[in-house]
Amino acid sequence: MEKHPSYPALAEVLPKYPQAAGALFQTYNDLKLAQQWSDLEVLDLPSCSRGALRGKRPQMDDTLYVIPCSLPEAISTGWLYEAFKELGSPPHVYLAINAEDSSIVYYKISPGIVKPPV
Repeated sequence: MEKHPSYPALAEVLPKYPQAAGALFQTYNDLKLAQQWSDLEVLDLPSCSRGALRGKRPQMDDTLYVIPCSLPEAISTGWLYEAFKELGSPPHVYLAINAEDSSIVYYKISPGIVKPPV
């Protein structure tokens, strides 16, 4: 992992949270290389023991937040509450769930109860 070109951008956070390093590395590379997000930054979320990502989708002005995790991890509402708080209470975050086969599913998570659009 240390020899990958994206490692310098992740080097500050990856060693701090080895249990979440694989999901962060995979998600960062997906957003940066495959989805071509711009202004991609790595954030430290100590309360959740992991790194998160902030950036913009192509041709969009909104800043989005992504929290990587692995499929077998247990996620609680308290954990999500702390993540929202540390990220500055954005309207929503994307939970990037990484599977062992390197596939990633992104779930849009909003605080509280949100009525789906009709």
